[in-house]
Amino acid sequence: MKKWFLNWGWIAVYAVVLAISVLIIAADGHEPIEEKQAEKVTLTFRHFWIKEHDRQMLDIVEDVVAKFQETHPNVKVNFEGMDQTVHREQKLKSEMVTGTPPDMFVLFGGAEIEPYVRSNRLMDLTDFVEKNGLEQEFQDLHLWTFDNHIYGLPIEGNAEPLFYNKEIFRELGIEPPQTLENLNEAIRVLTAHQITPFALGNEERWPAAIFAHYLMDRYAGPGLIEELVQGDESLSFQNPYYWKAFKQLKTWIDEGAFYEPANDLSTEEAIERFTSGEAAMYLNGSWDINLFHNEKAPTGFQNQVGVLPFPSLTKGGNQSIAGGYTIGIGLSSNLEETKWEAAQELLKAFYTEEVQRRIVYEALRIPSMKITYDSEKTGPVFAQVVEMMERSSQSFVPYDNVLPPEVNKTFLKVLEEMIGKQATPDEALEQIQQTSKEYWQLRRSSLPDGTTGGATW
Repeated sequence: MKKWFLNWGWIAVYAVVLAISVLIIAADGHEPIEEKQAEKVTLTFRHFWIKEHDRQMLDIVEDVVAKFQETHPNVKVNFEGMDQTVHREQKLKSEMVTGTPPDMFVLFGGAEIEPYVRSNRLMDLTDFVEKNGLEQEFQDLHLWTFDNHIYGLPIEGNAEPLFYNKEIFRELGIEPPQTLENLNEAIRVLTAHQITPFALGNEERWPAAIFAHYLMDRYAGPGLIEELVQGDESLSFQNPYYWKAFKQLKTWIDEGAFYEPANDLSTEEAIERFTSGEAAMYLNGSWDINLFHNEKAPTGFQNQVGVLPFPSLTKGGNQSIAGGYTIGIGLSSNLEETKWEAAQELLKAFYTEEVQRRIVYEALRIPSMKITYDSEKTGPVFAQVVEMMERSSQSFVPYDNVLPPEVNKTFLKVLEEMIGKQATPDEALEQIQQTSKEYWQLRRSSLPDGTTGGATW
């Protein structure tokens, strides 16, 4: 019995000594073990990969986020999807005004992010790119670079070809159009056979802009828009070239080249009309290719699809392709240190050869980074897009990525009105010019020296 008390007495003494030792270590500047564990971090990440054509892209990104969280158990990523138009035109703009955007978000480069850069709302990623040896790894960063600083990184590229149903063209004896006159003749033949020429779904308003910017580019060339978006006061959207472009668009509308009401059709509904053979052509982005052979498309339909650059004004003329590396990821500039460190780690996980190859082979998207891949393994339509781009010596950035945000808003609005037969070419161009004039007046008055600095939302 005495021995039992003695043993416990020594145990008690040992416990006291151990406790004192821990206190001494802590007092000597060493943190308790619990405090050495990584600090818990929550990152908010908003995307707009919620449409049917984005399903594969979303799968890839979700895999990246899931693997990241496995290797970074202290980081929780709140991954939120939102409609693209709501995110771009409403939510993100208001959050940028108040300085409360998500930590990470998908956005479009070019003119759309310029006011965010000028207002210091986007994280400068220049050092991140250099530190991780990514300076020469991207195809093109010019839409993400302002004053030699990088404010976002493209995740994918795109092109906007003219897709056409080779079987319908063959049956009706229509040659693939090389000029606008060829295209006009094809439209006349198609409508005479009760086939809608173009599958246009303009519910989100930007698809009609693809027709407009191609026609504007073909009639005026690339130089005019480049000067207009820089605020050249000697130039106007109300010019003979753009009038001819809008007049051509109105002719197509009047001839029934589009479904009525096209403004009420979604992209997915328009593609279903193309894959079903109700419409002979589809003008949109390469991001829609995977819908040509999904469960809703007829078996083997992708083998019926031909790919062309939008026709030139005259034979042998300009056939430049609209596209670029416009969709990417940006970060909020107000990330505190622990969030910034976690965000950098997650950002690195997106920009790897493995992820970029998955973007090509699974999502059928053009990679934003310089990687090697076999286009023959992607299916016949993507392979044709790649071949078309390799043949082309010219390209231009879609106008909704170069027009100032407020001007672009009017641009899309008047095209919606034209498609709905509520505006003439003259009225549409007058509205665009008026908005552009007001925008540049505001920009020039925003600083005392009359320069065009400062943010304009």
